Amino acid sequence: MDYPVQPLFAFLERAAERFPEQTATVFFGKRMSYQSLLEKAIRFANALGKLGVKKGDRVAIMLPNSPQAVISYYGILMAGGVVVPINPMNVAVELIQQLRDVDCRVMVYLDIRQEMVASIRKDAGLESCIVTGLQDFMPYLAALGYRRHQQNRGRTLGIMEGECIYRFSELLNASSSDYPNVELSPKEDLAVLQYTGGTTGIPKAAMLTHYNLVVNAMQIREWFTKSQEGKEVFLAVLPFFHVYCMTVAMNTAVQLAATLVLHHRFETDKALGDIERYKVTMFPGTPAMYVAIISHQNARLHNLSSIRACISGAASLSPDVAHIFEELTGGSLVEGFGLTEASPVTHCNPLYGKRKLSSVGIPLPDTDCKIVDLEHGTKEMPVGVAGELIIRGPQVMKGYWNMPEETALTLRDGWLYTGDIARLDKSGYAYIVDRKKDMVISGGYNIYPEHIELVIKEIPQVKDVAVAGIPDRFRGEKLKAYIVLKTDAELTREQVMEHCRQRLAAYKIPRLIEFRRHLPKTIMGKTLRRMLIEEEKSKPQGFDS
Repeated sequence: MDYPVQPLFAFLERAAERFPEQTATVFFGKRMSYQSLLEKAIRFANALGKLGVKKGDRVAIMLPNSPQAVISYYGILMAGGVVVPINPMNVAVELIQQLRDVDCRVMVYLDIRQEMVASIRKDAGLESCIVTGLQDFMPYLAALGYRRHQQNRGRTLGIMEGECIYRFSELLNASSSDYPNVELSPKEDLAVLQYTGGTTGIPKAAMLTHYNLVVNAMQIREWFTKSQEGKEVFLAVLPFFHVYCMTVAMNTAVQLAATLVLHHRFETDKALGDIERYKVTMFPGTPAMYVAIISHQNARLHNLSSIRACISGAASLSPDVAHIFEELTGGSLVEGFGLTEASPVTHCNPLYGKRKLSSVGIPLPDTDCKIVDLEHGTKEMPVGVAGELIIRGPQVMKGYWNMPEETALTLRDGWLYTGDIARLDKSGYAYIVDRKKDMVISGGYNIYPEHIELVIKEIPQVKDVAVAGIPDRFRGEKLKAYIVLKTDAELTREQVMEHCRQRLAAYKIPRLIEFRRHLPKTIMGKTLRRMLIEEEKSKPQGFDS
């Protein structure tokens, strides 16, 4: 493919030029056109310029999905700044760490978080605080209900007065609509500093250039072979502060001049209603979201036939879930794979070609992959043999911010070492076996927890499961399964063991089993195995079974 060497916001400029009146965003029923979105992004860029933001300066966005999040994102890029997406659920310590790590002095955030931000502003080094409220871009009645709901929860709305605190809407109104003049080098200049999920240690900021993100959005569009400019409708329920939704929903949608139906959090009822109301055609999601849709008691009362394409990521997708979802909607649901360091998508099953169950598909255009040995990462493994998945392509990051040693370990001779254990079949389809760092070594055997989890998930009573390696003085590690049962379901330890005995080698069977109400998860629905292991380490005696 030919990829234009252009800044990421060129997608927005082109959409506004070709489809000025097309709806860009819908938020609680309130619409904003592409022409209006571009104008607001330009005004925000000029506002940042007045606040002293220069090319290369980092600006944080700590917002849920909302018009302000989209405006801020493209406005920062137009000002020559670098977007630093931050999870609004972060606590003060995490926020300080990330802001100081990238020397970020400007942040956009919600009014309901302003007391926390005020308490850490000096420690974090913030010089300008831009505050907004979700109610500012809602229709009148929706805004009224939202205010009442937040007040009932004891949350303060409205903007606190103080030094260096600015109102988002006032900045837009007071700023020029003249196009900002910033020269960018798309292959070199950063667009986003995207933190990794931190599921295996201290979060690292991946340096993603304008070109990286332009390329990945175009690669994904190539996958949506039947998409039409100005006619698609994306359901944006995954958070934009995560690289998956930022690329697969926001950037890809803007490239297509599509409508973004914005949800600030996932609610199954609202998702079902909006799919029908706005005739959603594209729904990037996670397996947990698709399960929630097909399990909803009123799912079949809604007309979901507008859905044509869904890409599932963040966790493994059950073939049964995909089949039921496709039967319900008539659309295609396929599993893909990616990682923050690759902008993020590298693999996907074809939407309209040959799909393989339990596979994450084939590489995107201009993306190469290999499976190499786990010990040194230099020997290419034969077809069907598991090893570390390594990636090469134009969407791969520039490196980690201020972490040259980590960068050197991850980027070697032009290849991105993913840390994921995978295998390839004869047709080049990839199968993720597990995370390299999640691999358990017990009694000299290499054991992959995800494989065991898939076996236990076959039990009808099981809703969710995680398997982790628990420290053991004799075997190094031993396996423990943490099981969440479906409502009113009953299951015994012996029944689980018997099921495993029929499907797993003896050394792969978890000897410790704990039934729990829930598992610790990331915002994207990934199980935090390290938290389960830390729980075990903190126990004064032994392990529960």
